[in-house]
Amino acid sequence: MVMFLPTTKEECERLGWKNLDVIIITGDTYIDTPFSGVAVIGRVLVDAGYKTGIIAQPDINGPVDVTRLGEPLLFWGITGGCMDSLVANYTATRKFRNSDDLTPGGVNNRRPDRAVIVYTNLVRRFFKNTVPIVLGGLEASLRRITHYDYWSHKVRNSILFDAKGDLLIYGMGEKTVLEIAVCLRNKKDFRKIKGLCFISNQLEKGYDLLPGAEEVKQDKAKFLEMFKLFYRHATTHGSPGMIQQHGERYLVHNPLQDIPTTAELDHFYSLPYEYDAHPFYKSKGIIRALDTIRFSITTHRGCCGDCHFCAISVHQGKVVASRSEASIVKEARRLSRLKGFKGYITDVGGATANMYHLGCSVHEHAGMCPEKSCLSPVACRNLKFPHKSEIDLLNTLQSIPGIKKVFIASGIRYDLIVADKEYGKLYLKALLAHHTSGQLKIAPEHTSDYICGLMNKPGVQPLVTFVKMFDAEQSKLKSKQYLTYYFIAAHPGCRLKDMKDVRRFIEKNLKIHPEQVQIFTPVPSTWSTAMYYTEIDPNTNENLYVEKDMKMKEIQKNCIIY
Repeated sequence: MVMFLPTTKEECERLGWKNLDVIIITGDTYIDTPFSGVAVIGRVLVDAGYKTGIIAQPDINGPVDVTRLGEPLLFWGITGGCMDSLVANYTATRKFRNSDDLTPGGVNNRRPDRAVIVYTNLVRRFFKNTVPIVLGGLEASLRRITHYDYWSHKVRNSILFDAKGDLLIYGMGEKTVLEIAVCLRNKKDFRKIKGLCFISNQLEKGYDLLPGAEEVKQDKAKFLEMFKLFYRHATTHGSPGMIQQHGERYLVHNPLQDIPTTAELDHFYSLPYEYDAHPFYKSKGIIRALDTIRFSITTHRGCCGDCHFCAISVHQGKVVASRSEASIVKEARRLSRLKGFKGYITDVGGATANMYHLGCSVHEHAGMCPEKSCLSPVACRNLKFPHKSEIDLLNTLQSIPGIKKVFIASGIRYDLIVADKEYGKLYLKALLAHHTSGQLKIAPEHTSDYICGLMNKPGVQPLVTFVKMFDAEQSKLKSKQYLTYYFIAAHPGCRLKDMKDVRRFIEKNLKIHPEQVQIFTPVPSTWSTAMYYTEIDPNTNENLYVEKDMKMKEIQKNCIIY
C-alpha cells in the first residue's frame, strides 16, 4: 500500500486522522525520499507517534492551500526547502532563474523569495493566535543570526525576528524537532534544547555574548568579530550557547545538537519512504529532480573540508557521521525492488563522496579542533582515511542481485586520495573501473595558492599529483574516462589577472576546455561571504580586493570559458 505523508484532508480522513499534530510547509514540491529534509523530518515525527502533514509550495495569494489541512495541535514547521530560496531563484549576478528542478513542470513559479518569511506571514494571516511556528531547513539555518544578504546588499536581522517565528531549528533537525514536540505536547520548558534558537526579553545567563545586531550593521570590523565568534561556536561541539541583542530583545542561540550516532542515522534512513513524488504534486508536471535523487543513496553527513564558500559546515557540521554498511545495503535492496529501477544506483555519497567513515583520532575524545582545518593547506596527520571502507561498501553494493552498476556522481576530494598512501590509488582505480560513467567530478576551484588559501582549499600541488595519478590509471582502461573540473570566478581576493593565470595553468597542465565555471555566490553564514561584505582578509585583518561589479564578474568567468 502506497503511504505518503498526507497533503490533503481526504488523505487524513483515510488514515483516520481527525486533527494533525504538526503541519510542515515547504518551498519544494513533496518528494518522499531521504534526500528531502521535509520528508525525513515528517517521517521521524510520524514514527514517534505525531500525526504530520505536508503542504508543498502553497499559493501565497489566498487561503486555499495553507488552510486545507486545518490547524495543527502542536506546531507549524516552515522551511524554504532544500536550498535558500534566493539562491534557488537567482543566479550569482542576480538574474532570475526561469527553471526549477524541484517544481512540477520545471517552471520557477511556485517558490517565493524569502520563502520562510512569506510562509510564516501566510500562516499568521489565516490563523490568528495560532500554535508556535518553528522555522527550519537550510534557509533558516544559514540566516539564524545577523547576516549579510547579498540580494539586498544589507545586513539583516536573524530571520527569526524578520519572519516573526517562535522557534528556529538549525542544522540537521531530527533530534531537535522530536525534543520540541515532546516539550510542546507535555507543556514543558523547551529553552535548553540543543540545536534551537529562540527570542528572549532578557539577557540569559550562561551564554557567550556576540556584538549586537545594530552594532554590526554599522561597523564591518564588528561584523567580522561577530562572525568569527559565531563560526567557532557553530562548528565546535562543546561550545557554549550564544546570545545577540536585537533592539530591546535577544536572540538566544543554544549549543549544537549532538552528532547523530550511526544507529540513529540508520533509523532515520530505514523509515518507509516511497522514493517518489506525492501523486498530488506529480500530477502537476514532470519533476526533474526525481531523475537525480530517486535511485541515489546518502552514506554520511557532514564534511571536514570546511571550504569557506560552502554552507555545509554551519548546517551539517564539520564532523562526518556515517551510516552502517548494513543500513546502506538494506536501502540499496529496497531501491532495486522499486518500479522503474533499471539496475543503476545513480549516486552513493554525501556532501563529499569519499568521506564515508572518515574519522579522526582527536575528534573521538576531544571534539573538533576549533582553530585548525582538517584538509587545508594539507590533510591532517590525525585523519583516518576512509577509502578502504568505501571500496568494501561499493563492492558489496555491486554484488546485490538486480544491481548492474553503482555510480559515484557526488564530488570527491582528490587531495584525500593523494594523501592516502595505502588505499588512495586503489580507490581511484575502483572508481574508474566500475563506478564512473565517463566523467569524474573534482573541484580545485582555483589554481592560485593565495586564493585557495582564502577559500580554505589546498594549493595546486595536490591537483597536479592527482591528475598524474588519474592519467596513469585511466590509460590502463579500455573505455576512456575524463575529469570534470569545477572552478570559481570572482571569489573575494580574485582579480582578472588571477583568472588569466588559471586559464594559463589549465592550458599548460590540464589541456582541457573547462565549462564548469561559476561566479562566486555570497551565501549567508560562510567565511567567503563575510570577506565579500567586509572586504577584510580575516587571516591578516588587512584590506581585501573584492570584485563587486557584475560585468567584471562575468568577464572573470568568461576568461576561462571562452
